[in-house]
Amino acid sequence: MASYYEMTKSLRQALPMLACFAEEKKRESSCFSMRRKRRFSSHCSAANGNARRSQLLFLFALFLFSSHACFTANCQLLDSCTSANDCGPGLYCGNCPALEKTQPFCTRGQANVPTSIVSGLPFNKYTWLVTHNSFSMVDAPSLTGAQRITFYNQEDTVTNQLRNGVRGLMLDMYDFETDIWLCHSFHGQCFNFTAFGPAINTLKEVEAFLNQNPTEIVTIIIEDYVHAPRGLTKVFAQAGLDKYWFPVSKMPRKGEDWPIVNDMIKENHRLLVFTSDSSKEASEGIAYQWRYMVENEPGDGGIVPGSCPNRKESKPLNSKSVSLFLQNYFPTIPDQNQACKEHSAPLIDLVSSCYKAAGNVMPNFLAVNFYMRSDGGGVFDAIDRMNGQSLCGCPTVTACQAGAHYGSCKNVAASNTTPATTNPGGSFSGSVQLTGAASSINFPSIMVLCLYPFSILLFIL
Repeated sequence: MASYYEMTKSLRQALPMLACFAEEKKRESSCFSMRRKRRFSSHCSAANGNARRSQLLFLFALFLFSSHACFTANCQLLDSCTSANDCGPGLYCGNCPALEKTQPFCTRGQANVPTSIVSGLPFNKYTWLVTHNSFSMVDAPSLTGAQRITFYNQEDTVTNQLRNGVRGLMLDMYDFETDIWLCHSFHGQCFNFTAFGPAINTLKEVEAFLNQNPTEIVTIIIEDYVHAPRGLTKVFAQAGLDKYWFPVSKMPRKGEDWPIVNDMIKENHRLLVFTSDSSKEASEGIAYQWRYMVENEPGDGGIVPGSCPNRKESKPLNSKSVSLFLQNYFPTIPDQNQACKEHSAPLIDLVSSCYKAAGNVMPNFLAVNFYMRSDGGGVFDAIDRMNGQSLCGCPTVTACQAGAHYGSCKNVAASNTTPATTNPGGSFSGSVQLTGAASSINFPSIMVLCLYPFSILLFIL
């Protein structure tokens, strides 16, 4: 199917022919005025004119068909689009003004779940996409009646994030209104203007996803400000998530490999939960985060080019006593419009820096804001590259071959100029369209482009 760019190329090629056709009509008119004086010249041949007209009408019909074809869920990666429905499977319609790409085009919107391509390895051999403040959604309605005054980090629901391949959620939990709420707040206290909603609502979304997708594993990382006795235990049980709980007693404590993902799925240990409160491991059986993973500095300190310092609560990134690695990749103040730029070349460079800082160990979790925004492949391409290198020594995970030797790769380009690979195990139906001005499109320019040939035909036919 033709893209917007192919469409304009076809039009540029057709216009000279249309102009010649117009000139031919003028000559034909002149010839008719001289019928009484002389016979038709070769330029006045009716057969020649009809043949030329048929050719041009066929060309124009083909052009109209091609231009229409990319507006029916067939547009490919980087093709221009007008809505999310225009883009094919695994893609959505966005733009990137920060890189001077103002007209919307199809970008990747879903991850390739690595276990659907290479299975049978320990959990810590894979890299998973994580959303920072997963609950902090732009335009989320206030449930307290107060005007919310806080930062936002994502643009779609947790359910949609999971459908699009996100497998890690960062949730800030607080005591609020005699319950446990998700808040994006400060000083360890939730206010009515920083509150998003009861935590159980989001946890039920996770439960529904795990129930509907029995081979998927989800990780929840809690920034924990809950002081109610056994508060977290109760809310997870109320959401029905206790049946998926990976026991803290089975987590490796000395840097060993984690269980094989197939075994975790078989035993239904498909939910990993970590807390920032060290006391909860003894009191509630919830793993203290930095006992099991290292983490780089969050916020602006973690996105300095060429640098990857560890978070102060974390052990050094090259520590051999833990076997999970969380890479934070988001600025202190989230910016929707800049996220697409952040998720291009700078992201790949920082992944490389953190890989080296960790002693040539690939991060297991990559946490980002506005995960859907990019200039083409974005965080999804980054995750593919990370898994490709770790799992099979290939440029991208889609080049891995199940059962093949390490380094044996299919001929698949690791580039955001190719569409996301879809497969039964790793593609989901979620989609999201950019909010606000970022999703605007210059319809007049496209309408002029499409209607201009009509005006020519009306003139010459």
